[in-house]
Amino acid sequence: MSTAPTPGQGASVPLTAQHGHDSIAAGTGMDAVTLLVGDLDRQLRFYRDALALDVLDQPGDRFTSGPATVTLGRGTTPLVILQHTPDLPPAVRGAAGLFHTAILFDDEAGLAATLASVAQREPTSYVGSADHLVSLAFYLTDPEGNGVELYWDRSRTLWNRDAEGRIQMDSLRLDPNAFLGEHLTDQEPGAGDAVVGHVHLSVGDVPSARAFYVDALGFDVTAQWHGALFVSAGGYHHHLAMNTWNSAGAGPRASALGLGEVRIAVPTADDLGALADRVISAGYATAHDGETLRFEDPWRNVVRVSAAV
Repeated sequence: MSTAPTPGQGASVPLTAQHGHDSIAAGTGMDAVTLLVGDLDRQLRFYRDALALDVLDQPGDRFTSGPATVTLGRGTTPLVILQHTPDLPPAVRGAAGLFHTAILFDDEAGLAATLASVAQREPTSYVGSADHLVSLAFYLTDPEGNGVELYWDRSRTLWNRDAEGRIQMDSLRLDPNAFLGEHLTDQEPGAGDAVVGHVHLSVGDVPSARAFYVDALGFDVTAQWHGALFVSAGGYHHHLAMNTWNSAGAGPRASALGLGEVRIAVPTADDLGALADRVISAGYATAHDGETLRFEDPWRNVVRVSAAV
């Protein structure tokens, strides 16, 4: 993990720039994240065994034409898609791409069970933890350097906002052993529900990120400080975050291992059409097959959007 500034350090930027802002649909949420991986077996062991994700779809013959992919999730909900691309080089240091995929658990017991599984099976993957006021978060790095956050949200009724609508977050000390001592039960690591709560990206600069994710896509700004921008739909603390902590000045990504695709789900087909109109009007190239909308942000991070119904 970066030693970059954390929530609560430094002044936030007021939200006055959002006046007249055409917001994305309030029911928008995140979907599965695709990772391009070099060692599929090793990555599969991490996400299946340590994070206790279920294998939802796996090809029977890896030697058929085309890249092998494995979809993992909880229940029937896909969270991470591993796409085997061994011919790609590792991402270079300082490049844009994935900062972390954040998996949101529905209760503290489920989070504790998964955290205990990580401690048993992949203890060196753990890199830190924090109480963000709105959530409790634990940070990992997978075997190929992709960041992962495991977290649980406090009730929205406990989130505080200032007069300008900013959600108050911080990065306070969170003792993982104390958390396990309080919340670990006999629940199996794979039990309980989980979803992709948010995705955090490494980008080259914040103004370009704001122009794309806020002005073009319609996400609302919830916080901004020290090289990071947090945005959401429907009043969530953030569905996406973009920072320059390790990637300031980065240009468009070269083909490399790491982030393959970020997926977003909007509530309806009408919402998908409205988003397509906004993105095209902002001057970004899109591909729309009638069911999904695909485009790239200024750093060639691929975003795919579909309608939930």
